[in-house]
Amino acid sequence: MTPEVEDALTTMAAVNNEFFYWMSIAVMMLIHAGFLAYEMGASRSKNVLATAMKNLLALATIIASFFFVGWFLYNAMPSGFIEMTDAAKAALPWSDNMGPNTADSASGIFWGAFALFAATTGSIMSGAVLERIRTSAFLILTVLVGSVVWIIGAAWGWHGAGWMLTQLGFHDVGAAGCVHMIAGFATLGILINLGPRIGRFAPDGTPITIRPHNLPLTMLGLMLIFAGFFGFLMGCVIYSPEGYATIYGSPTTLSAFAFNALMGLAGGIIGTYITSRGEPFWTISGGLAGIIGVAAGMDLYHPALAFVIALVAGALIPFIGKLIEKFKIDDVVGAVTVHGGVGLYSVLVAGIFLAGYPNTDGNPSISFWGQAVGALVFAALGFLPAYLVSLALKKAGLLRIPSQVEEQGLDLAEVPATPYPEGIPMTTMKSSSGTAVLGAGEGVK
Repeated sequence: MTPEVEDALTTMAAVNNEFFYWMSIAVMMLIHAGFLAYEMGASRSKNVLATAMKNLLALATIIASFFFVGWFLYNAMPSGFIEMTDAAKAALPWSDNMGPNTADSASGIFWGAFALFAATTGSIMSGAVLERIRTSAFLILTVLVGSVVWIIGAAWGWHGAGWMLTQLGFHDVGAAGCVHMIAGFATLGILINLGPRIGRFAPDGTPITIRPHNLPLTMLGLMLIFAGFFGFLMGCVIYSPEGYATIYGSPTTLSAFAFNALMGLAGGIIGTYITSRGEPFWTISGGLAGIIGVAAGMDLYHPALAFVIALVAGALIPFIGKLIEKFKIDDVVGAVTVHGGVGLYSVLVAGIFLAGYPNTDGNPSISFWGQAVGALVFAALGFLPAYLVSLALKKAGLLRIPSQVEEQGLDLAEVPATPYPEGIPMTTMKSSSGTAVLGAGEGVK
């Protein structure tokens, strides 16, 4: 092979590597389109635009904060503590690698893929707290989860040199723990302090269903999330001319991810359909639960086993949701159930079915003990910071909107527009410019 051909192949490999992760970023954006539709549909009509604005602001603030903080933490903390390694220095926002640099074609696309992981993690919480959280408190908490907490967990349990891999043999190839578990348990901590929506529970504690104003839109949103999940999974593999590897560096194929993601989706939907007796919201949420249920061991499961694991994951979520309700926790979209509960299930199940499977060279084999300890670390890492920060916001009177605003609806209080200007009662409000405009007004006679 001539030097010219070798140079051409090297250049082509670099371009292909860039394009692979570029496309993963583009496809992951569908997750956020899905969150937008999902949560708008799950809210009541008086809160639709405020819900949409929180999703847009979550995406923007997490991407920005991840550039300044998150990417550094991922590269500096695999050992458990901040270390100023070469990789950590290269991830500092003023590094030559963190900007246009023709000598570095990789940093931007890897950062971009992880920034979308971060935005996904932070946005998992947004649907659970609908209709009663202050925008300022929401942004503080979503940045905490999306740009600080989860990425520390990723450095520990997802990085190829993370201490959970090197000491415990921890295996979580599809981020069931470092993304979904952490986000779910963080959401639980926030919801405990935030409290339920007005009217969600009767005085005797009996749960009262507050129905989505547009269930079909919610279901469409979840379908977009399913599509975006394939971009998420693209970012969970390392691409090179020699083939694909997991985030840990062990050999894998896209076929493994395709088999098990699709079988997980199918199993989750069927399992939830059976146990929820065909309830639409839970049934389509079961698809997400199924994918998360197989995520930890997605590279190693046989597709038939993945289907069974996902079937059980989907079957469990209506029961987990009812258990959470008994504690008067108002989780509008079931984020604690689907992400926290099933994320925990996924990590532990991998310890059962993959026990003894060899990890990358020099690291302990997968074990149930290692998976259980890792799950405990992720649960604490998600729950404790979010609980403490939300508690501080609550004590300062900055966590929850006033009751009169909640009853009136956030759109009238926060957004100078109305989502459905025709066919509903109207009232006059002031736009941001001071001009009188017509807006939705519930209860106007």
